[in-house]
Amino acid sequence: MEPLPRALILLGAVLIALGLAFHFGGSLPLGRLPGDFRVERPGFRLYVPIATCALVSIALSIVLWLASRFR
Repeated sequence: MEPLPRALILLGAVLIALGLAFHFGGSLPLGRLPGDFRVERPGFRLYVPIATCALVSIALSIVLWLASRFR
């Protein structure tokens, strides 16, 4: 298969995955996981999403690994 059709198919799959993530994103507990630190004081708010970042990183690593396997 030529590079352009393969790239378009991959781009389409990524767009579908993003669309599904936005559609079902309200029901996912991202941002409220154990390990996401939230500090709220009067006039100050700090949010450090460590667990969410780790989960997203693992998911993207798996997706990119699968994409590289089907080349």
